[in-house]
Amino acid sequence: MFKVLKTEGRARRGEFSCAHGGTVQTPVFMNVGTQAAIKGGVSAHDLKEVKCQIELSNTYHLHLRPGDKLVKQMGGLHKFMNWDGPILTDSGGFQVFSLAALRKIREEGVYFHSHIDGRKIFMGPEESMQIQSNLGSDIAMAFDECVENPATYEYAKASCERTLRWLERCKVEHDRLNSLPDTVNPRQMLFGINQGATFPDLRIWHMQQISKIDCDGFAIGGLAVGEPAEVMYEMIDAVEPHMPVEKPRYLMGVGTPSNIIEAVSRGVDFFDCVMPSRNGRHGKLFTWEGTVNILNEKYATDERPISESCNCPVCRSFSRAYIRHLFKADEVLALRFAVLHNLYFYNELMEKIREALDKGEFAQFRERYSGKLEQRA
Repeated sequence: MFKVLKTEGRARRGEFSCAHGGTVQTPVFMNVGTQAAIKGGVSAHDLKEVKCQIELSNTYHLHLRPGDKLVKQMGGLHKFMNWDGPILTDSGGFQVFSLAALRKIREEGVYFHSHIDGRKIFMGPEESMQIQSNLGSDIAMAFDECVENPATYEYAKASCERTLRWLERCKVEHDRLNSLPDTVNPRQMLFGINQGATFPDLRIWHMQQISKIDCDGFAIGGLAVGEPAEVMYEMIDAVEPHMPVEKPRYLMGVGTPSNIIEAVSRGVDFFDCVMPSRNGRHGKLFTWEGTVNILNEKYATDERPISESCNCPVCRSFSRAYIRHLFKADEVLALRFAVLHNLYFYNELMEKIREALDKGEFAQFRERYSGKLEQRA
């Protein structure tokens, strides 16, 4: 399933295989399609052109609309959205954090009110596994609680303990569902999630406990939720030595290009973030020369592509001036172009990280780009 091919310091170059899409090269960035679509008018066919290896969709949102049972009836999420590569589905646990005003947490699970129509919803470990099984994703994430930042030590500790109990329940239910004759994807994998807020001792204890459960991979959750980047790196540094070497490591919801480079240097293999699509829809574009705010007046007559070093479908054909015009005219095409470019950049970033690791030159790559990619072009 997962093989580490090479290391440089703590950075890892690997390969990952699952039921769909052949072999994934890691480190990898997963492109976020929350509701089985990338926001900005980007389809599954477009993902191929921008070098996407894994697509990520949201359990909670697809459960509400169109409904996971309908997706199963349509043959599963791969067939529904016409994507033949790997899919990871998150568990709904992040909505425990992001929809705090609409939920109550109990030992059995979480009671929600739908953000769409207010109807009551219950989701616990078993329900999350059932929904993800109906979706037929390649990787199902365990149901957890993403604690808000800052949190008290007492609450974070109790939450860690509950998330551990929830993972044990997820594992039992996931194994049961994979054994059923009508399961959409009987080879679906399960990843456990490390929590512990910003307390290193809780992070370490929780990782030690969840690693005793036979999951296919492990994620670090509950970061990039408002804490400084330095604190996030401190938490990764604390947890990484206790993560199984032979299994993939996923840093959830991260992040900027610099965050990714720094986390790779700390041993992380998988990433996801809405940043490239969300920032793109607001005119912030990523390039190897730094970031570009395409809304600036200075681009009104700029005939150059977004980046002259980029070979994405947008940079091959359109100027900064035209893309800026589309934004100013509120044309939907502006969003599509910006998102396509940013996703291509993120996927190419991972490609170049892998090339640097292959050549034993990741340290030089990190030194050259980690700071530069945060700056304005």
